[in-house]
This record gives sequence, C-alpha cells and structure tokens, in this order.
Amino acid sequence: MKSYAVGELKSHFSEVLESVKKGEKVGILFGKNKKAIAMIVPIDQKTDTKRKIGLLDGKVKISFDKDFSITEEDFLNI
Repeated sequence: MKSYAVGELKSHFSEVLESVKKGEKVGILFGKNKKAIAMIVPIDQKTDTKRKIGLLDGKVKISFDKDFSITEEDFLNI
C-alpha cells in the first residue's frame, strides 16, 4: 500500500484516484511525524447495491393500541 503526506496527496490526487480505481489502497499521512490517519479504498462492488425492501417481512409483528392516533403533521414533525 502506498502512502502520501497531505501535501503530496493534493498534488498527485488524480494519480491516486487512478490507483484506487485499479483496486489499490492508499494511506494518508499527517503531521510532522507523518502519522497514518486515514485510508482511501476502492468501493466494494458487492456492497454498492440498492437496499432490499421488506428485509424483516414475516419476522416482525407490529401492533398499535386501539386509541393510538397521530396526525400527519405530528408524524412529520412539522
């Protein structure tokens, strides 16, 4: 894994992004001691999917009291 100080990262940002697009991880160093503080990583294509609707369908039961009522304004907090 390559690492860049903040100043280097600024001047080589396009190159860094090209490396990340190819699947490499890039560290970001900060301060006089050049301590690693962050990492730029490629997005995992498996986790870049849309959220599944109805994930808990059939697994959860929701019930309300008979006297429960709420206005649309209260629900939307307006």
